[in-house]
Amino acid sequence: MGIVIPAINWASIAPELVVFSTAMVVLLLGAFFPRISSWLIAGISLLGVFLAFMATVLLWGSSELAFSNMLALDNYGLFFNFIFLICTALTILASIDYFDKMSEPVEHPEYYGLILFACVGMMFMAAGADLITIFLGLETMSIAIYILAGFVKNDLKGNEAAIKYLLLGAFSTGFLLYGIALIFGATGSTNLVAIYKHLSLSANVSFPMLLFGMALLIVGFGFKIASVPFHMWTPDVYEGAPTVVTAFMAAGVKAAAFAAFLRVFVFALPSLQPDWTAILWVLAILTMTIGNLAALLQENIKRMLAYSSIAHAGYIMIGMVAARHAANDIGTYSILYYLLAYTFMNMGAFIVVILYGRHAEDNLNIGDYAGMGYKYPVLGVTMAIFMFSLAGIPPTAGFVGKFYVFAAAVKGGFIDLAIIGVINSVLSVYYYLRVTVMIYMREPAADMPTLKFSRAATLATTIAALATLILGIFPEIFITLARQSVSMILG
Repeated sequence: MGIVIPAINWASIAPELVVFSTAMVVLLLGAFFPRISSWLIAGISLLGVFLAFMATVLLWGSSELAFSNMLALDNYGLFFNFIFLICTALTILASIDYFDKMSEPVEHPEYYGLILFACVGMMFMAAGADLITIFLGLETMSIAIYILAGFVKNDLKGNEAAIKYLLLGAFSTGFLLYGIALIFGATGSTNLVAIYKHLSLSANVSFPMLLFGMALLIVGFGFKIASVPFHMWTPDVYEGAPTVVTAFMAAGVKAAAFAAFLRVFVFALPSLQPDWTAILWVLAILTMTIGNLAALLQENIKRMLAYSSIAHAGYIMIGMVAARHAANDIGTYSILYYLLAYTFMNMGAFIVVILYGRHAEDNLNIGDYAGMGYKYPVLGVTMAIFMFSLAGIPPTAGFVGKFYVFAAAVKGGFIDLAIIGVINSVLSVYYYLRVTVMIYMREPAADMPTLKFSRAATLATTIAALATLILGIFPEIFITLARQSVSMILG
């Protein structure tokens, strides 16, 4: 009996290979040369991200299932690659001088390797055409993030954040794995294509084991996207983790979770759509409302942005509820556009928080921003742009993202959900504009610190601000790319 070696197309995972190789190089350089310049390590990391970005561009338009149908090379995964790589590049830029600004500087040569490994996990989550592949990608990402959350060893809040995230993350992983096991038991496969075909031909898709497995998958993914009631870890972890890691988590982890969530539910489990739509309808309302109401009460800007991210998960879930496998693809591609816009506006806001902190974690109360626009006018303008975008005020990317998500809900017949979403969006304007009012309509404190801005972090926030405006003023290009990504999805 001969051994059959499956064909391996390494080109199909070229971006992932580039990022992984860069992570290994960075990790080894840090191990053998512990005093190596952080600028050099960051430069090598950025080069790897750029090369992976170019590999993604060259693969655009490809369509195949690789590695025995375990991975999908399609525009859907490639679009998310762009999001992950942008998120990683902005994080690296914001990190270059971040740890040196701390009262006790932290040696961090391995930090950039962990960021890159987390990015690799995200990319495999988006490209996974099998539940096992998605799980492996999720664990690769999560393990790196657990370490990054507690990266500053002498920071008690950071240690608490890392432990909370690790324990609750492991707990949610158990739900996800149990759900995968039940899906396998009900369909005989963990491959998304095989699951889709099995359910399409099955006369009984309401099999209890299948429905219970679906519910457990919602719990597992719900933890990663920080939807209610699986959100309790978010404010504490976001506040305790280093701000630069919080920014990476808020954008990258959420995008990766939604990438896998969408591929599994909208494209592999459409036969169960009436069941999971009803669940997500309730979760979307709870997530938006609780996230916004809690954000109104926050004085710490990191906690406010944490509850804000919960609310945005609710808006994105509206797109999932409204999504149709064929008839209403606006629900799906609106999510892709929203996540791209959210990456820039949310990371930009966190990078402004980083720039305004004299010792990396200073000036975290909203009251500390009083008069910032007078002493630091450019920083004030960029923060105002991000706040307007998060609130959904035109002509920013946040407005266009919410418009398309709500339009998808109306087209899908969920007018009540769209109305609740609009009401929540109006509610959120209060706490976003509160920051802007502090920046421009309050007298600066007499002891307002004199800051020395990192050039790399300044570049990152400038890129984020310009992108937020470009995506809002010229959204057609990006909407077209998102639509192409949805139309060519595999798995």
